[in-house]
This record gives sequence, structure tokens and C-alpha cells, in this order.
Amino acid sequence: MTVIGVFLALIGPLGSINDPLAIRLMVWLGLSYAGYLIYSPMGWLVEKAAQTLDLPRIWLWVAGVMIATVPMAAVVWSLNQMLAPVYRFPAPEEALVHYGYVLIIGGGITLLFHVIQRPSQSAPVPQTEPEVRAPASHARLVDRLPPELGSDIIALEMEDHYVRVHTALGSEMVLLRLRDAIGELEGIEGLQVHRSWWVARGAVESVIREGRNVRLQLARDIQAPVSRAQVAELKDAGWL
Repeated sequence: MTVIGVFLALIGPLGSINDPLAIRLMVWLGLSYAGYLIYSPMGWLVEKAAQTLDLPRIWLWVAGVMIATVPMAAVVWSLNQMLAPVYRFPAPEEALVHYGYVLIIGGGITLLFHVIQRPSQSAPVPQTEPEVRAPASHARLVDRLPPELGSDIIALEMEDHYVRVHTALGSEMVLLRLRDAIGELEGIEGLQVHRSWWVARGAVESVIREGRNVRLQLARDIQAPVSRAQVAELKDAGWL
């Protein structure tokens, strides 16, 4: 965000090029940090909404950025009014244009972060043909976990660009893509039941049905959602 703030200060968008460089640096660095605090929580909200609603992440991100732009636009407008003798609220048309400018910059920076941090996860993880693992000697993913969590992996849960590895004794966040984590599960039979969840077959204690929604009850009171596209696959595999 510091690099972005300095870059914006140097190019002086939205008419700020007429201000002295020192003023531009203070303004754009401040706005960059404020933008990070406002837009960053959208990642957590999008992941939770994707698990609960089973909707495409791209549209959840679009909605999240549009919502986050409302308080960000208010911050930018208030900053512009600091030097005015009287605080002035924008007219409806003026507010809409101002919102559009902030949305362009905020959305562009959010997209930039996705390109930098998640180049291979711009689209949802494919749901077709989940793989059933054949038994092998050792799951390499266990080597990434603290010894006190043991080696009994029961589920993987994707959280942004991390994977939360659930074991029978606890859980740990690992900086890894879900598909790569699944690739390190040699010796553990299981299926990817949702774009954000992989579950070990031996960890399923019961099946919870609420209308068309299906969840798998696992050990340690963990519940893994099952996407509707995977219900038929789990029935064929004998899970349901």
C-alpha cells in the first residue's frame, strides 16, 4: 500500500497533480492505508459468503468492493472538505460521480492484489470429478503441521490464500492453495465436497440436511458444507 500511495502521489490523479508533492504524498499515503483497512476485510466476508451461499466468488467480490467503496468515498470526500470553511455534503449527482471515481481506484487496487497474491485462483476451484485418494504411506501435508496436532487430518478449509488444516487434535493455517494441499494428502481417502472444503471419509460422523442444503458433521464439532453440484458425486461414492 505504501508503494501504491507513492505511485498515486507521483502521477497525481483526479486533479491532485496541482498540489505540492509533499501534500500529495501525505494525502495518497493516508488514503492508501485507509483503503486497505476498509477493503481488506472484504476477503474474509467473501469467503464466508461463498461457503454459506455457494455463489461464484467473482460476483461476491464485485458486490463486496461496491459496498466497501461507500465508506471509502465518504472518507475521501471528508478529506477534501477539511480545508473548506464549511463542510458541504455533495448533491446526489455529484456524490454518484465521486463514488464512481473512488470505485475505479479501489476496484483496480483490489484486482491488483488478486493478480499479485492469487494468480491461479482467479476462478473457482473446479467442482467436477473430485479425486478419491488411494492409501499410501505418508501424507506430506502432515510435515507442515506442529507435532502437537498429530497426523490424523480430517478436513481442509480454504480461507483466502491460506488453507486451514483440521486434525483430530486442532487446526493450523498453512500458506498453501487448496488444490496443492489436496495433492499432499497421500494415504488419506477423501473428497473435495465444496470449492472451499476437502473432507476425509473416515472423519464423517453424520449428515445434516436442511432443505436442499447438506452439511457433513465431522469430529470436533466441525461442519463442512456440501455444494449442490457435489451431492450426486457423494451419493455415487456411498457417502450419503
